[in-house]
Amino acid sequence: MQNRSLLNNTLLAGKVAVVYGGGGALGAGIAKAYADAGARVFLAGRTEASLAKAAAEAGASVAYDVLDALDEDAVEAHATSVIERAGRIDISVNLVPRGDWHGVPLTEMSVEDYTRPVVRGITCQFLTARAAARRMAAQGSGVILSLDSGSANGSPMMGGTAAADGATDALIRQLAQEVGPAGVRACGIWTAGVTDSLTPEKLASTGTTGLDEAAVDGIRSHLDSLRMTKRSPRIADIAALATFLASDAAASITGTWINATAGMFAS
Repeated sequence: MQNRSLLNNTLLAGKVAVVYGGGGALGAGIAKAYADAGARVFLAGRTEASLAKAAAEAGASVAYDVLDALDEDAVEAHATSVIERAGRIDISVNLVPRGDWHGVPLTEMSVEDYTRPVVRGITCQFLTARAAARRMAAQGSGVILSLDSGSANGSPMMGGTAAADGATDALIRQLAQEVGPAGVRACGIWTAGVTDSLTPEKLASTGTTGLDEAAVDGIRSHLDSLRMTKRSPRIADIAALATFLASDAAASITGTWINATAGMFAS
């Protein structure tokens, strides 16, 4: 156990990470894991209160910046500012919400509700990945990570989530091919629901309203039952995987998506 702890505390030593959408539960968990592994972390998002809370809980090596990741000029300026403050960007992670809308059959869904996560998601993913890739290619190294539910593999009643995930999946694979020769890796994580990140408020934002904590517990139990392992991924599980993928220990992994759904589907 002592050797494992030492490895975890140095796995990202000297690295600089940017976590977009860092004010959410998963962003905060990844930020803390990165900081614990030795990285200097910059959280970016639109809500200062949640960013400040996440940064404070993650540790002294974590800072935050208020940023709209759909603003092209702001994303580029922010990446430049990170270079100015920290000297480099080694890791870029995008967890920005897309406005997904669930629980409505496609035959009854509006065009706006279906296309919103697709357009917002791929725009945001492209802007942040491009900003990071430009700077990482210049320095000859770096890792670009994304995360989605893997719904492109098939997921009914999830609205535009499947199309949005499919677009992100394709972006990461294509980007990895183009920036690989410059020493930059790009890969992603499929989660299909991180149960301890679910709250009544978060579910309401996707169209599932009127839930109390007991009802959310029921959703968590249902998600557990759908897994091969009968246990859904937790924030700590995904944060640990994101730490490994961002490290030099994963130097041979790029252009692919890691199935961390605990067996929601085979891949």
